[in-house]
Amino acid sequence: MKKNQLHSLYLIACLSLTTAAATALTGCNNNQTAANPPDRTAGQVVDDKSLTVSVKAALAQNPDYKFSDLTVDTMNGTVQLSGFVNTEDQKSKAVDIAKGVQGVKDVENKMTTKPAQ
Repeated sequence: MKKNQLHSLYLIACLSLTTAAATALTGCNNNQTAANPPDRTAGQVVDDKSLTVSVKAALAQNPDYKFSDLTVDTMNGTVQLSGFVNTEDQKSKAVDIAKGVQGVKDVENKMTTKPAQ
């Protein structure tokens, strides 16, 4: 084998080891997504999913309004409500309902009022 070939082989081996070591040290996880970012533990993900389910259930049980056009997302205990409601009162009520769910730290209101027809 020529000296250049050995040098190239050595560089490839070093880069492979460096990449493997960096992956091991940083805990790189191919399962990281927007729903499961790297700064959240498995427990936090489970807690947030549980809060999302609880907020959706609380909204569904409301006797005055049907919040079928809302999306509920939770990140580290902060619930984000997005989607469409018919009135400003519905926006306010949805936020109040979400805040009333045990474990919710904060609520972000990203809801939009549908235009009057």
